[in-house]
Amino acid sequence: MSLVRRLLKLLGIYRLYLWWLRREVKDGNIPSHVGIILDGNRRWAYKHGYSPWLGHRFGAEKVEEVLKWCLNLGVKTVTLYAFSTENFKRPSREVEELFRLFEEKLKQLLSIREIHDYHVRVKIIGSLELLPEELRRLIEEIEAKTANYGERWLNIALAYGGRREIVDAVRKIAKFVKEGSLTPDEIDEELLQKFLYTAHLPNPEPDLIIRTSGEERLSGFLLWQSAYSELCFLEVYWPEFREIDLLRAIRVYQNRQRRFGG
Repeated sequence: MSLVRRLLKLLGIYRLYLWWLRREVKDGNIPSHVGIILDGNRRWAYKHGYSPWLGHRFGAEKVEEVLKWCLNLGVKTVTLYAFSTENFKRPSREVEELFRLFEEKLKQLLSIREIHDYHVRVKIIGSLELLPEELRRLIEEIEAKTANYGERWLNIALAYGGRREIVDAVRKIAKFVKEGSLTPDEIDEELLQKFLYTAHLPNPEPDLIIRTSGEERLSGFLLWQSAYSELCFLEVYWPEFREIDLLRAIRVYQNRQRRFGG
């Protein structure tokens, strides 16, 4: 059998498996909120002999694809971990290239037809004061233009740190206590959640968190919200992430018996 025929046969098997997976997953319990840690861009770039920012570019191209897959499956909320507060420690050239890429892709976001067809509200979460002024203005514009949407939610974590989020929430609560409009006895889990970056969401706690690249840790991602999330770690770099990987992760979620509190 020629190489071309073998490739066509393999492609046919892949498509059949993808079709079967789609059917299996859609018949099951679809997670309402999926969080994704977009990891492995730099390692993918080094593997192929590219500069790290080219890896980030390929990873950014993947985001639109994955968002469409999630929308088609019926996932209501997607939260993407794109840039942490620790990422500021990376080489200045890489950080500059990342900010340039964020700006470019955020500008393109509103032209994605699915954002408007599915009425997706876009929210950027994190310590946004750490971002360049021009990027902050763009974020305000995007959030304003999707503010009236409320059927689906896309959250992009930029300059985000899970510990910092909790500290920020505690500071805001402490201010109300100091002013006398809140007493310490009124502070509980429900109140604290109202001061987190995810307070705008109807379901701030991810049902499923996926991390690519093979690393098995959260790296500060949604520390409060992920207390009972199902975790799925995949041995694939983010730029190589396929629909089949997403479906497998959701199938793993569907096969687990979720336990809250133990």
